Amino acid sequence: MSLAILDASEALQQLDRFGTVIDARSPAEFALDHLPGALNWPTLNDDERRVVGTVYKQVGPFDARKLGAAMAARNIAGHIERELTDTRKDWAPLVYCWRGGKRSGSLALVLDQIGFRVTLLEGGYKAFRSALVKDVGERIRSLSLRVICGTTGSGKTRLLQALRTRGAQVIDLEQLACHRSSILGALPGTPQPSQKHFEMRLWDALRRLDPDHPVYIESESRKVGNLTVPEQLVQAMWQSPCLMLQLPQSERVALLLEDYPHWARQPDLLATRLDVLTELKGRAVVQRWQDHLRAGAIAEVVQDLLVQHYDPSYLQSTRRHYRQLDAALTIAPRDRSIQSMDLLAQQLLTNG
Repeated sequence: MSLAILDASEALQQLDRFGTVIDARSPAEFALDHLPGALNWPTLNDDERRVVGTVYKQVGPFDARKLGAAMAARNIAGHIERELTDTRKDWAPLVYCWRGGKRSGSLALVLDQIGFRVTLLEGGYKAFRSALVKDVGERIRSLSLRVICGTTGSGKTRLLQALRTRGAQVIDLEQLACHRSSILGALPGTPQPSQKHFEMRLWDALRRLDPDHPVYIESESRKVGNLTVPEQLVQAMWQSPCLMLQLPQSERVALLLEDYPHWARQPDLLATRLDVLTELKGRAVVQRWQDHLRAGAIAEVVQDLLVQHYDPSYLQSTRRHYRQLDAALTIAPRDRSIQSMDLLAQQLLTNG
C-alpha cells in the first residue's frame, strides 16, 4: 500500500490542498463534529457500530472484527458505486476516522488499490481536534481586533455584514453559532451546532484571516446561546479597541422587529419564552409583557425589554469587561437601513 500519511499539525496547514475530505466515522459521530467541508462515507453506520461493539464485549475481538469487516466491505463497495463511477485517477482525497485506524484504513486501502492517491490523517479526528484547540489560541493571539459594541438592536450584526461586503475581515460569532446571542435569540428551525463543531467553524474562520490587517468582531459575552466562546477569544475581545455603535431607540425597536419577524408571527411563543425572565423581573412584570404581546402590542413590549432588561444588562457587562470602552469611538449611522450601514462601513474603512 502506497498511502501517504499526514499528521494533524500538517493537516491544519494543508487542509485546503485536498479537494475532497472523507470522514469514515458513523453518521452520529459526523453530526457531532467534522473537518470543514468533509463528506461522510461511513465504514460502519450507527447501528452497525453498536452491533460490532456488543459482539466485541460479549463474544470477543476476533468475532467482532470478522463481523465488522463484512459490514465495512459492503459499505465501502456502496460508496465506490455511488460516488466514484466517473472519478478521474488523479482524485486525491484525505481520509480520516476517530483515531486514524481500522475504519479509515479500510476505506483508504481499497481506494489506494484502485489507484487513487489517498492520504490518511494520522491519529484521525481525535488528533486533529487536539491540534486545533492549540492552534485556535495561537491564531487569536496574532489578531488585531476591533470590537463593535452597542446595545441590543443598534445594528452590530448589520454593520459586520456591511464591513464584510466592503472587503473587511470579520468574525461573526452569531453566524458561526447559529444564534442571535440573547435569551430570545434562537433561530427558528436552525439548531445550534455542537460545542466542538462551533469551535471547528471558528477555527475555519480564523485560519482565513490575515494578522496584518484588523479584524472586526461584535461584542459578545462568554456564551452565544448554549455555546461557549473560547476563553482566549473572550479575553482578546475584552482587551481590544472598541467602537460604540448608536441608534435612536425607535430605530432599534424597528430593527429588532425586522430581524425577528417570527416573534411577530408567533406572539404566544414569545410570551412563553419570556417566562425565563420571571426570576429577574418578577411575575407581575413578565405577566404584563405577556398580556401585551397577546393583545398585539409587540413594539411596546420590545421597547420595554430594551429599557428594563437588555440595556442595563449590556451596559453593565461591557463597562465591567471591555478595558478600552472609555476610549471607544462613537459611530452612528443615519438610520437602521442596510444602505446606512454600508455607508458607515465605507467611512470606517476609509478612515482606518
